[in-house]
Amino acid sequence: MADTQPDSPPSLYAAREPVFPKKVYGKFRNLKWVIMAITLGIYYLTPWIRWDRGPSLPDQAVLIDLANRRFYFFWIEIWPHEFYFVAGLLVMAGLGLFLFTSALGRVWCGYACPQTVWTDLFILVERWIEGDRNARLRLHRQKKLDARKIRLRMTKWISWLLIAAATGGAWVFYFTDAPTLLVDLFTLNAHPIAYTTIAVLTGTTFFFGGFAREQICIYACPWPRIQAAMMDEDTLVVGYREWRGEPRKNSPEVKAGAEQGDCIDCMACVNVCPVGIDIREGQQLECITCALCIDACDDIMAKIGKPRGLIDYMALTDEENERKGGEPKPIIKHILRPRTILYTALWSLVGFGLIFALFIRPDIDMTVAPVRNPTYVTMADGSIRNAYEVRLRNKHGEDRPFRISVKGEDPAIRVQLEGTPYETVNVPADSTKLQRVYLIAPPTAQAAQDERTEVRLWVEDIANGERAYEDTFFNGRSN
Repeated sequence: MADTQPDSPPSLYAAREPVFPKKVYGKFRNLKWVIMAITLGIYYLTPWIRWDRGPSLPDQAVLIDLANRRFYFFWIEIWPHEFYFVAGLLVMAGLGLFLFTSALGRVWCGYACPQTVWTDLFILVERWIEGDRNARLRLHRQKKLDARKIRLRMTKWISWLLIAAATGGAWVFYFTDAPTLLVDLFTLNAHPIAYTTIAVLTGTTFFFGGFAREQICIYACPWPRIQAAMMDEDTLVVGYREWRGEPRKNSPEVKAGAEQGDCIDCMACVNVCPVGIDIREGQQLECITCALCIDACDDIMAKIGKPRGLIDYMALTDEENERKGGEPKPIIKHILRPRTILYTALWSLVGFGLIFALFIRPDIDMTVAPVRNPTYVTMADGSIRNAYEVRLRNKHGEDRPFRISVKGEDPAIRVQLEGTPYETVNVPADSTKLQRVYLIAPPTAQAAQDERTEVRLWVEDIANGERAYEDTFFNGRSN
């Protein structure tokens, strides 16, 4: 008997088949165009908006000034110790994502996610250069690399590369003065970090938007695996009314004589899908809820004289009623439910808290750190001196004189500033000044005898009388 070799196991890997979405018209496609224009406009144009803050401060409306550790947003300036504002905005972004997902599924992914927006832009350019879906499919399947294919490919890739370079360039403009950096970039005087950042973002944008596309949404993004925790049976998602559409035109049931449903199996919903799925197969992890299949299906239904909505936003709670011929619940009842109300309340609470904190924060501030080595010094006349590192913050757009004073259980304690015989110090505009401050208690004062005395250091803006304080302690001889 001849030796037989066992069959090799089937391969579990399938090569990616590129997706070439067909052009579609409709209200959801128009909404995506509007959102794309707004988001790209904000991203590319914001660094060039000017905002006058005075002669000592930058005039860029939105600026992340890492060198000086500041974040400027129009009239708002965030200092390093106020990072809780940024943390609060991140919390609001997370709650907002939870809210929209619980109400409308992956609506963020379908309309406003950067991957979706730039992929839409790249597909638009691809369509302008190579044609609509069928033309792009023919070009892709063409084995011969002739002059026409090379010309179209190179034109498309160069266009993508220019968009990607503009994307990377716009990002670095948020971190320094945009007009100055633009000149430095073209004169090769910019910092190497700027060129490196632009190169990395250009490469990733070119690859993600031009080639990876739906693979990022399906495999790289964690959100499809998390979103189920935010959704329930009342969440409105894009779905197919199979009880109305089945059996399809070309199905075995129809060929056997069954009455045909509304679906004529035209594949329009599949051809426009940017992730290449068939929504008629039910809810799928890959679906980004872009609703382009709704536009495509509604167009076909209008042409064949059938009511729209074969593919539509719907909730599972309406399925049983619709199967019996009833009407779905109003959209507002799906959106306003305990889960979404809770997310909205939390989102609003954080937002109001940030606004309140923004309006009550002072324009001057101070931190006090006692010098512990040594904890105190005995002067020649027997007085006890404690040293403190006081950090003064002037958030105004001009230099301000600050007066430092002390108040505590022992009124005999007096203030002395290092480098000046006065109790005032000039703090430059929009900056922090580290000032060494001494508190001195006479030898007969109670504070000089006690181990520890509570004191309060005050700082006053002489220009407008605004004050701030911080509590600390004074170490005496018994320490």
